[in-house]
Amino acid sequence: MKAVCFGEIMMRLNPVGYRRFRQAEEFQASYAGGEANVAVSLVNYGIETAYVTKVPAHEIGSCVIDTLRKFGVDTKWVLRGGPRLGIYFVEKGASQRPSKVIYDRAGSSIALAEPSEFDWENIFKGSDWFHFTGITPALSENMAAACMDAVKEAKRQGLTVSCDLNYRNKLWSKERAGEVMSSLMPYVDVCIANEEDAADVFGIRAENTDVNSGKLDKEGYVSVAKQLVDRFSFKKVAITLRTSISASVNNWAGMLYDGEPHFSKEYQIQIVDRVGGGDSFGGGLIYSLMNGADADEAIEFAVAASCLKHTIEFDFNLVTADEVKSLALGNASGRVQR
Repeated sequence: MKAVCFGEIMMRLNPVGYRRFRQAEEFQASYAGGEANVAVSLVNYGIETAYVTKVPAHEIGSCVIDTLRKFGVDTKWVLRGGPRLGIYFVEKGASQRPSKVIYDRAGSSIALAEPSEFDWENIFKGSDWFHFTGITPALSENMAAACMDAVKEAKRQGLTVSCDLNYRNKLWSKERAGEVMSSLMPYVDVCIANEEDAADVFGIRAENTDVNSGKLDKEGYVSVAKQLVDRFSFKKVAITLRTSISASVNNWAGMLYDGEPHFSKEYQIQIVDRVGGGDSFGGGLIYSLMNGADADEAIEFAVAASCLKHTIEFDFNLVTADEVKSLALGNASGRVQR
C-alpha cells in the first residue's frame, strides 16, 4: 500500500517551553505542515508515503528534505526552487492562556509554483490513497488549480481521496473557501473536519453546540455529517470532537459517519503540544481505512493516535501503530514501561 500527501511544509519556530513570544531570546526550529504531518504518521505506521511540495533550492530547503527523509518519507517528488520557505511561530498556551500562532508564509515557493510543475500521472502510479487539506488550495490560485489537477488524476487512477477541510481565515475568506472547496469535494471520498470547519466553509452547523462553553450535542454532529454526505456524496465523514476545558486540558473524541454514526470513547488530555493534533487524527484514520478496519475500529484508532500526539512536542506524531492500539484497547494508565 502507498499513499501520497500534497501541501506546504514550513519552518516552525517556538520559544523554549511555555515562554511567551516577548520573553523569547531563542527559538526552537522544526519543520512541519498539515499534509507533511500526516505523511510522517503514515510512515510510522508502516505505510509507504510520498510527500509532494516545493521548497527553495538552498540549504534551508535541504533541511526540510533531510527531516522528511529522517522519518522515512519518500521525497522523490519534492520540487526545488522559488524564493522562500514559509515560517510559522508557535507560542504554547497553558491553563487559561491560549496558544498563539503567527504565520509568515506569503510568497513561499509552493504558493508560487505553477500547476504544470506537478507530474500527477507519474506521482500517483502504484499508489492507493491521496491526501490533501483545505490549506493547500488556500495558498494561491495556482495551488487551487494544482489541487484540482491532482484530485482529477487521482480519481482517474482509482485512488481513494481524503481531504481535511482545515479552514484558515488568515489565508482566505469563508466565501472563497466555500467556492473553491465545493468544486474539489466531488472528487473526495473521505472528508475530515473539526467542530467549526463545516460551518466556516459550507455554512453547515452543529445544533446545540458551543465550542467555547464545552457543550457538545452528538446528534448535532450526526446532522452535520449527514448534510455533508447529502451535498457531496462522501463515502465517509470524520469529525473531531474537542471540548476545551483550558489550554492545558481538553476532552477529545471523534465520530466517523458512513451512513451511520460511530463514536469513539472520550479521552481527557493533559496537553504538551496541541499543534498537529488534527493531522494526527487524519493520519490514524487513513492508516486504519487503508488496512481495512471497520468504522468502529478506525475511529477508535484515529482518536487514540491523536490523543497521544497531544503529549508530544512539535507537530509530528512519533508513535507506533502498536502504541496507538494499546491505548485504543484501554491501556491508558501511563505506567512506566520496563
